[in-house]
Amino acid sequence: MSDWPVGISTGCFYQQSFFDIIEPVRNGGFTMIEVCSSSPHLDYHDNEGIREATAVMEKLGMEPYSFHAPFAEEIDITHPGKEEREYALNELLTAANAAATMNVRYFVTHPGPEKELDPGPEERVQRMRNAAAVIDHVARHCRKLGIGLVVENMLPHLFFGNMRDMLWIVGAIQNINIGTCLDTGHAAISGDIYRIIYKLSGHLRMIHANDNDHHSDQHVPPGEGKTHWRRLLSEINQTRFRGSLILELAGDTGKPVDEVLAGARKSRNYLRAIGKELELSSPPTVETAR
Repeated sequence: MSDWPVGISTGCFYQQSFFDIIEPVRNGGFTMIEVCSSSPHLDYHDNEGIREATAVMEKLGMEPYSFHAPFAEEIDITHPGKEEREYALNELLTAANAAATMNVRYFVTHPGPEKELDPGPEERVQRMRNAAAVIDHVARHCRKLGIGLVVENMLPHLFFGNMRDMLWIVGAIQNINIGTCLDTGHAAISGDIYRIIYKLSGHLRMIHANDNDHHSDQHVPPGEGKTHWRRLLSEINQTRFRGSLILELAGDTGKPVDEVLAGARKSRNYLRAIGKELELSSPPTVETAR
């Protein structure tokens, strides 16, 4: 299957209330979404608000496919300090509870903080071990909640921002419900967008689809940057990927909601057209009964 479903992240409206944009998103043609955890958008600490958001999506006939865990400089699961790590862990667990209330399929998390780190060799190894231990804890919690945990590849200037470290942390986590989320923009900037697909193929559960100039994290709609999407989707198709693509577009452009959604629909049609072409050019084979 190469004609993958395409949804959208509400992160492109992270500065606006979830309740103000969710119906326009549905009316704009998107029923499958990833829910953004930005506090101005939707406070994952507010249980009543999360239940209300869940009820609104159900009423609108929408599917919350995934929930993006909070990420910030202070949410540092690699931190040498126990108190700092426990704070980060508790934030992730709280967000996972919100994701479970929404009955999402995947809880998406970053393996490191949103800040540059340049530790020495010993501290680096310890930070990696710290991250693995915290993610393992969150993975166990997610399994109890009935949702999957996926780890997203980072930008190259951030901790865990290279393929080697991503492979290490996936292997270091003991829980079997761990998967990966490929951020195409991050991988393009890292310069290993095609290699990482095959390296992570056994764990790949979903894709954050966005484009850029391969230098800065612009999060423009696929088709508007320099990524060769037909090649990329063809490579993904070779791995027998069965997940979904979530458009993760920039949320600070100042564009009206309708304009953002129009660009997203154009991008979705572009991706679906490539997927359809791939599907028709390599139809499934029929196995004869033995």
